[in-house]
Amino acid sequence: MNRPLHWLTVLTAVAVMMSTVAGKAAPRNDEAEIRAVVTRQGETWTRHDAKAYAALFTEDCDVVNIVGWWWKGRAELEQKLTAAFAGVFRESQLTITDVQVRFLAPETALAHARWTMSGARTPEGMPEPRAGIQTLVLTKTAGQWLIAGFQNTVSMPERPFPQGPPPGQKP
Repeated sequence: MNRPLHWLTVLTAVAVMMSTVAGKAAPRNDEAEIRAVVTRQGETWTRHDAKAYAALFTEDCDVVNIVGWWWKGRAELEQKLTAAFAGVFRESQLTITDVQVRFLAPETALAHARWTMSGARTPEGMPEPRAGIQTLVLTKTAGQWLIAGFQNTVSMPERPFPQGPPPGQKP
């Protein structure tokens, strides 16, 4: 093999190996960025900063909150949270934990996060949010990960389903 062809082969092999390594490293960096976005929810919420919280979401996001209200778009999210922080959530503190990320495509990820909350003052007939799980769809646009879809659910420890019919019902 002549020298120039040999070096071309070596350089090509190195380039292929580096692109493979870079391709595997990028998701780890992306995963860390996604975890940071999800975790910043707790920080911005606890500061009661509706604008900063809403900035974690895409302009056209869909948000289903803890009681099933569906808010469409960053502007509506910010407006509703501003009102909530003035009253019900004025003293609330949100802590995000156990963030798990799965990539659906290079620029789309599904995340689940557990959370706890204290200090919420919910009106009668509305459950007090103490712990739950979020489902988030994040997209990477212009190099930034943002939340495009969000579903919040109150959670409780799992237990087995009851066996047989409910009490008072015949089989």
